[in-house]
Amino acid sequence: MGARTLVAIVNYRTASLVVNCLGSLAEEVPQGDVGFRVVVVDNASGDGSAAHIRASIDAHGWGSWAEVREAPRNGGFSYGNNLAVREALQGPHPPDLVWLLNPDTLVQRGALRRLVECFQRHPQAGIVGSGIDSDDGAPWPYAFRFPSIASEFENGVRLGLVTRWLHARLVARRMGARAQTADWVSGASMMVRREVFEQIGLMDEGYFLYFEETDFCRRAREAGWEVWYEPAARVMHIAGQSTGVTGRQAVVPRRPAYWFESRRRYFVKHHGRLYAAMADIAWMIGFSMWRVRRRLQRKEDTDPPRMLGDFISHSVLCHPRWTPDADLGGDLVKPRR
Repeated sequence: MGARTLVAIVNYRTASLVVNCLGSLAEEVPQGDVGFRVVVVDNASGDGSAAHIRASIDAHGWGSWAEVREAPRNGGFSYGNNLAVREALQGPHPPDLVWLLNPDTLVQRGALRRLVECFQRHPQAGIVGSGIDSDDGAPWPYAFRFPSIASEFENGVRLGLVTRWLHARLVARRMGARAQTADWVSGASMMVRREVFEQIGLMDEGYFLYFEETDFCRRAREAGWEVWYEPAARVMHIAGQSTGVTGRQAVVPRRPAYWFESRRRYFVKHHGRLYAAMADIAWMIGFSMWRVRRRLQRKEDTDPPRMLGDFISHSVLCHPRWTPDADLGGDLVKPRR
């Protein structure tokens, strides 16, 4: 196949998960048909993560294809990925493809080859996401539509009748067994063609975490690229282990402020303040209806603490003059020739 591939993994205090991920990637190396290297960016973990990962790379003999870069600060997921991607694209041998991979993933055998083959079959494919399996091995067969006012209402109200009525507007889109296009794919395992970065720039570092892949896929699609979901490329995702936001905890944690800030940035950046305000109102109405119904039906409260209050305080309604900066760190990158 001959495609040079960079794998970028951003670590923040998840060294053991990163080592497991590297172990799964090691299974790809002996295939010999796709050359690749891995750069782990440690986002100033401050807990010895970088040393731990380096020691594991040395102990397992992975040094020929894996290395660690230490970021000066924890600037978030986009920031960490951009450090690796920018350096690689400006180097003497820029990669043809960049695989953005979460630290809490395990790559199944052949996933890399199948992602590369999807690009080869579809010349207009700028981004390809892999099929995701849960940590219990169950497939999670979803790609996504872009969020909208309608999807925000459905997300808040959680009523089967509304879900069926707005089926074509739901963000999560159940996919079939064959590769097909989507609006956006999970950033847990997302491969990007080099020319996409050269045309639209790097990821927007204004997103600390969440919505950055939605934003990036939208920018790529607006530039004329296709986004594909390739279910044959399997990756196990231990959801929430790298972010701390997971529904499997005994006590659901409070939603972090950066989630609300990223959501607001996405809607204002791509739709403007008026649309963002309408999306906020739609969610708040839906969620308020859900809270009333939950109490009347005595359903278990599984929502994060202070969810409504936190949502309102971060809403564009409470920040009417807020305007997102230009794509932070999203500069255009031209490789050396």
